[in-house]
Amino acid sequence: MEKACFSSPSCTLEITIISAEGLSMGPNRPVGKNTFVTIQTDPCSQQVETFTKVDKQGGCFPAWNEKLVITMPMHAKFITLEVNCKATANGRDKLIGAAQVPVSDFVGGLTPSNYLHFLSYRLRNLHGEKNGIINFSVKVKGLLENHCLSYVSKGAWTGFPMAVGDSNYRGVVNGVPAAVWYSSYNL
Repeated sequence: MEKACFSSPSCTLEITIISAEGLSMGPNRPVGKNTFVTIQTDPCSQQVETFTKVDKQGGCFPAWNEKLVITMPMHAKFITLEVNCKATANGRDKLIGAAQVPVSDFVGGLTPSNYLHFLSYRLRNLHGEKNGIINFSVKVKGLLENHCLSYVSKGAWTGFPMAVGDSNYRGVVNGVPAAVWYSSYNL
């Protein structure tokens, strides 16, 4: 079954792929050379993935330090980073490890636009096993404020009393964004 994707507002991401560490091709098989990273922002898109240049000598600890500028649709929930090894013996690139990065780690909340986030994520191979770490930075540029789910600016919040009449209640506590709470006291 095909996924239905519609054109939607987008923002621009500046992603700098810095390095990776602890990569292997399998048990006791270190990565030799020729690694690169692909980035995908929308699994529904027909757009080709963005990729780095090949690191020809980094082995298990490749370094790219390469800035990539990509477009991310506002409905995206994850970006996917994959570390690959160029053309193995069978002539195809081999996936070394991948990480799915939640967009909420660098968009929204109380973080301003153009804020530079430095992130490190665990890579997993095709079997779901740990296979190294990827280090990168993300800066969101051109964020369309009116299309973001910016609930802080959308008006007043209402709350519900928790455990009325029960002093031993140990349930879930609902939180209110700090910006809304402070603004009601005119500090």
